[in-house]
Amino acid sequence: MNQHLLEKIDAHFDEMVAIRRHLHMHPELSFQEQETANYIIQYYKKLGVPVEANVSGHGLIARIKGSKPGKTIALRADFDALPIQDEKDVPYKSTVSGVMHACGHDGHTATLLIIGKLLWEMRDELVGEYVLIHQHAEEVDPGGAIGMVQAGALDGVDAIFGTHLSSNHPTGIIGYRVGPTMAAVDSFEIKIQGQGGHGAHPDQTKDSIVIGSQLVINLQQLVARRVAPTESAVLSVGSFVASNADNIIADTAYLNGTIRTFNKDVRETMEREFKRVIQGTEIAHDCTIELNYRHGYPAVINHEKETLFVRNIAQNICDVTEIEATMGAEDFAYYLEEKPGTFFFTGARPAKYAPHHHPKFDIDEKGMLIAAKVLVSAALDYQLVE
Repeated sequence: MNQHLLEKIDAHFDEMVAIRRHLHMHPELSFQEQETANYIIQYYKKLGVPVEANVSGHGLIARIKGSKPGKTIALRADFDALPIQDEKDVPYKSTVSGVMHACGHDGHTATLLIIGKLLWEMRDELVGEYVLIHQHAEEVDPGGAIGMVQAGALDGVDAIFGTHLSSNHPTGIIGYRVGPTMAAVDSFEIKIQGQGGHGAHPDQTKDSIVIGSQLVINLQQLVARRVAPTESAVLSVGSFVASNADNIIADTAYLNGTIRTFNKDVRETMEREFKRVIQGTEIAHDCTIELNYRHGYPAVINHEKETLFVRNIAQNICDVTEIEATMGAEDFAYYLEEKPGTFFFTGARPAKYAPHHHPKFDIDEKGMLIAAKVLVSAALDYQLVE
């Protein structure tokens, strides 16, 4: 049955490409994906597949039950786009100004829709149940995954699998990793309230730019002096704004940035020490600092059993490589906190390469074939795993 299904995936490549290009031309931002959700709903309705809509927002869940009892396996694809102007010169260029699929989520959706179609056609031969999770809002914290989990998307599920099409990896491979694979991401916003004044009289001021500069330097020491060399952490200040005329000492400064970690203890250490530096800076400079420290997605921690299972499955389909962990983040992490599973990368590097979140991002659409084959093989063969 598996071989027959893989051949049918090849036969549906043109349809998969057509779906992906339609979605690429009509992108929608996170939490605004109404028309994309409607497109997915109508696709399943025409097939007769039961689909639950409006799951924690624009999320969707299609369920396909086989004729024989077995495990319940979930597959997930996200479908939101990014606030980026599409600069590619292709017929399927985004038609929405300032919005484009710059990360491959259109390809994820096309892949899962074809998987759903083929599983539905073969439902009388299937063992178990297959839960197809079409998730909104992966790109923007708090993300769509956590709400879908809370709404019951994983109820009764035995394992979950997901992939990300990657322009960073050549077409024809998948990249897997056991354990920490993508980082937890937290963010911060800081307001430094000093005391402004004339540039000729600095002694009468509390210079928020000087205070902010000292704060940035001190924060950069947290990774070097508070995190063990054998662990990983990133702290980046992305913005420092204190706009004034050239003869004015800034009354107020604003900073924001991101913190990335893999280990929960390291994550807690970074937050605790970050707040200590803030408190110390307030005392040292006799100023007021407001901090908004936000927890984002947890780390993607792939389960060993399921990851090695997918690796072994994929070796019969394509080349396989063990990848390094990345400080990028993914809200698939929430699914893996609840159920066994794995998240892997599928190579889809186009002839004209551009990185993810770039105005000229694109994928080699043949990568979708490999993604579909590995995902559906994992879902079916996991029925045999004890």
